[in-house]
Amino acid sequence: MTESHAHLTPHVMQLHGHELSYLDTGEGNVVLFIHGILGSRRNWSQLIDRMDDSQRVIVPDLFGHGESSKPMGDYSLSSHAATLRDLLDRLEIATVTLVGHSLGGGIAMQFYYLFPERVDRLVLVASGGLGREVSGLLRAATLPGAETVLSLVASTWMTSRLQALAMKAGKVGWKPGADVGATWRGFTSLADRESRRAFLATTRSVVDVGGQTVSAHDKLLDVEAPPTLVVWGSKDRIIPAWHALKARESVPGIRVELFEGAGHYPHLDDPDRFAELLRDFVATTP
Repeated sequence: MTESHAHLTPHVMQLHGHELSYLDTGEGNVVLFIHGILGSRRNWSQLIDRMDDSQRVIVPDLFGHGESSKPMGDYSLSSHAATLRDLLDRLEIATVTLVGHSLGGGIAMQFYYLFPERVDRLVLVASGGLGREVSGLLRAATLPGAETVLSLVASTWMTSRLQALAMKAGKVGWKPGADVGATWRGFTSLADRESRRAFLATTRSVVDVGGQTVSAHDKLLDVEAPPTLVVWGSKDRIIPAWHALKARESVPGIRVELFEGAGHYPHLDDPDRFAELLRDFVATTP
């Protein structure tokens, strides 16, 4: 590890008998990044160097994801929110700006609902919890037999062959976009049984065969929302971009930014624009 990348070395904290892996770098106002289903702290890697020169950046792998433990147990939004609260307590951090992508957006909103005094600002990126509609691939994970199917399609045998096909396609000019790359990294993380079990438990805590089962709209009406920024890709095929408009109905006065042509990972499609938006949002809101 070179000195210039030493700040990317993860820390490991024991929480409730399990290992939580996280990055902690920079100084200033604290920004906590929360990844989504099939994600990890690596989904935010392009933002770290763009932010940690003026902010303290905390980027965990949620339990069940990345390099953190994958125990049996509760993978609900409230459980993840409580884990993040415990992480901040251990780090002696009082308040944060929460930046949540997809499932992470739902966790961020649940965190605010449970611990409003700990949140300075909310940034929701292609967030879950703002409407029923969601990709059929996630809904399929709730069907009986999904674990058996997933163990086959995520096996090393299958992923190695798909990787070979992708390499051949690359030789004739095919270039995968941010969505394909991030989804592929998440998919290949499911080769072991513990990761698949955690993925299915997490997905089934917020999705059923008809779509998302958890909605933040009613809860948001019961609290005074903090300064909130919503970012979405116009070509999101996982959660439709018009959910941003539903968010504006529930939380009047929020700021909505649409990334034209981006998919479910607008922060990866245009990290420079995203970092600039986030810097400005932190600097101009109390």
